[in-house]
Amino acid sequence: MTGSSPDGTNDSGARMPFLEHLNELRTRMMRCLLAIAAGFGIAYYFSEPLFRIMLLPLQEAMPQGGTLIYTGLPEAFITYMKVGFWGGVMLASPVIFHQLWRFVAPGLYRHEQGMVIPFVIFSSLLFITGGLFGYFVAFPFGFKFFMGYSGELMTAMPSVKEYFSLALT
Repeated sequence: MTGSSPDGTNDSGARMPFLEHLNELRTRMMRCLLAIAAGFGIAYYFSEPLFRIMLLPLQEAMPQGGTLIYTGLPEAFITYMKVGFWGGVMLASPVIFHQLWRFVAPGLYRHEQGMVIPFVIFSSLLFITGGLFGYFVAFPFGFKFFMGYSGELMTAMPSVKEYFSLALT
């Protein structure tokens, strides 16, 4: 599919109709969904080891022999499905960003296109740094704080659903 320039024309110089833009968007979205589906298949296969890695900060804060619980029958299954889905999105992110770029780039001027690369690099680095900070600094501190309320009156019994929700947030 051909892209458009800032003045709404395609590569041949003809103006792209609105429906052609929608068709191109649909094609790019389908490619993204296929990449996510493939990534989901791979990540779901490894969902238990991935979830174990996610649990490390909590396990260090829990008392010896502490474990997560699940209170609804499908909760563990759904958690592994969510791990697979979000892992699939992360695996598919290069394809998603490439498809987004291929859709948007023809509508940008050359100087605008030059600003995108530094933006993508710095925003990606900041996102990864924030995730690592949360995993290695905030999670261990927070979990030790919350587990400190466990005692004679109350026992901490973290739920799989609640932990995964907190970790993604």
